[in-house]
Amino acid sequence: MTSVLSTPLCYEVNGSCSRTLHSFGVQLAIYMACAMGMLLTVLGNLMVVIAVSHFNTLHTPTNFLLLSLALADLLLGITVLPFSTIRSVESCWYFGDDFCRLHTFLDTVFCLTSIFHLCFISIDRHYAICDPLLYPTKFTIRVACVYIVIGWGVPMIYTFVLLYTDAIEEGLGHFLQDMPCVGRCQLLFNKLWGWLNFPLFFFPCLIMITLYVKIFIVANRQARQISSMNKSAGSGLHLGASKRERKAAKTLGIAVGIYLLCWLPFTIDTLVDCLLNFITPPVLFDILIWFAYFNSACNPLIYVFSYRWFRKAVKLILTRNMFGSGTSTVDLYQE
Repeated sequence: MTSVLSTPLCYEVNGSCSRTLHSFGVQLAIYMACAMGMLLTVLGNLMVVIAVSHFNTLHTPTNFLLLSLALADLLLGITVLPFSTIRSVESCWYFGDDFCRLHTFLDTVFCLTSIFHLCFISIDRHYAICDPLLYPTKFTIRVACVYIVIGWGVPMIYTFVLLYTDAIEEGLGHFLQDMPCVGRCQLLFNKLWGWLNFPLFFFPCLIMITLYVKIFIVANRQARQISSMNKSAGSGLHLGASKRERKAAKTLGIAVGIYLLCWLPFTIDTLVDCLLNFITPPVLFDILIWFAYFNSACNPLIYVFSYRWFRKAVKLILTRNMFGSGTSTVDLYQE
């Protein structure tokens, strides 16, 4: 007599998704890795938020954009990643369809907000390097606040329309694909998402790459011009300011490069997948999306290794010296 091994299911109902079983050791290892990633994301971006908010010398247009970017990554780590961890390890979604939609909404908003902010930061650096004399008047704190409102508002409106209105399903229902089974939360698996998300990713990235190529060309030319000048009274200040701007452009260029490296595989997969009738296995989907999530933990690490002011701010925060009187006025840029 042969025994029939039943396939483990997410739910004991007809049409339930099958569940991928892992050994306890594998599950523990995945949970620990995801927990470390979440902890790094939350603590690192929390440091950026506290530093830029507390220290007056960091209240610049560029740093306000960095603050808003860090806030998006921080909220991603707090509200999205815990549930994505359970979905990835258990290979099932146990939190219902309504929360699945909310989870996808938050996930998409925070990720699109990140790319919008990186695009705006590249515009800021372009003005600072290529047009330094007019930069203080062209990119003010008020302009940065307008960019921040756009960077949050457009992703929220776009994602809300796609996920919470009937117009999309009624007018473009032939693009959508129902959930293949009960117990999945992968709303990105439809043709509409694949075709719309790719240009939303590609065109801002094209703008960023174009601007940073121009920035590096201009920065290198300025560096050669400055080095060829004879040192005279006051020239050291000009040299220091120019060096600081080039360092900021280089650092943010690295951030954009890492963003492309983390998000490009997932974005290409969603585009190709909708053309090939959704052949990506759930396991591969989880690997690609977590590789993209990893970008949210990278930016604070980039700042630690690149910005002296951020290292000083973190030291003051961790040693609790920031709670002393007058610490908000400390000049973090002073050597």
